[in-house]
Amino acid sequence: DSLTKCLLIILLSLPLSKVDSFKISSHSFSVPNIPRNRAPSTIIADKKRRACDETLHPSLISRELKWNSAFRIKLNQNSRLFLSNDSPSTEASDSPDGEDDAIDVDSLPALYRVRISRAPGIEWGTDLSFSFVYVRTLEPAGDADLSGMVSVGDQLCEMRPILADGAVGKAIGMIGAPFDVVMNSFAILDRSIRDYELVFFRGTKKELIAACNNGGNGEESNTVTITVIQNKGTKEEKIVKLSAAKGANVRQALADAGINVYQSITRWTNCAGKQLCGTCIVNIADGGCNTNRKSHDEDSTLRENPDGYRLSCVTFAYGDVTVETYPPIKAAQWTR
Repeated sequence: DSLTKCLLIILLSLPLSKVDSFKISSHSFSVPNIPRNRAPSTIIADKKRRACDETLHPSLISRELKWNSAFRIKLNQNSRLFLSNDSPSTEASDSPDGEDDAIDVDSLPALYRVRISRAPGIEWGTDLSFSFVYVRTLEPAGDADLSGMVSVGDQLCEMRPILADGAVGKAIGMIGAPFDVVMNSFAILDRSIRDYELVFFRGTKKELIAACNNGGNGEESNTVTITVIQNKGTKEEKIVKLSAAKGANVRQALADAGINVYQSITRWTNCAGKQLCGTCIVNIADGGCNTNRKSHDEDSTLRENPDGYRLSCVTFAYGDVTVETYPPIKAAQWTR
């Protein structure tokens, strides 16, 4: 203790200029020159990027770093989601020519087939019908972009996985399929599959539909059929078929035909289709995939009801649907 006190007295007695002259040897303590506002992980990434700069073309640097990090992520096979009981088969074709139900790309000049990796660098898109998936954007220097064949706006028609032994799997048709089904078809492929063949149609959705009708000589139908089942299960049960324009509002189509969608006194106290009262409930018994998705508000309003229940004022039919009026609902529904 006495020695410590002596050292403190000596230090305090020294002039400030001499205290400032005390320096710690940089050879003993090596501190990296890292900016205060940057994390060490950012510095490490910068070093990797500088190393890549010496060997790769600048346009390929970001792509290499992205794929290197992506390949470390493994899908959990136990967390797969299926929208139906049928899942796409990846088994090899049993037919002699190996084509089974594959699309003949020679049948139309607008069709083409391309083999690319499972990470093609494609951002998929769809319209408000949430069907007919197309190429929304291409990642620069991605496999699809480097192929020189795939273009923005091309319609996805088919997918065939390339198996581990090099054989071509069964064709999975995707023309007009819902967006979720298409994405699910890609997601549930086995881990061993690294590549697949995709068939695209170079054109718009309308042109693709026309090409599918009568070998390309037909025209897209602009009408849908709404089958309405009134008073289901009672003696007054009645079935009415309505013809409406594609994309028609279900509530408006039924109201124009004189069909009531409201129960009890709500036929006089409703919000007239403004999605404020939540009482124009119908059951889409068939063709639910031909309607628009539920919004968060609609899903919350109908949270105690089956998935087929919809608010008809915000439901639009893009294909044939079957609608049941006056579906049974719980008492809590009237307190929304």
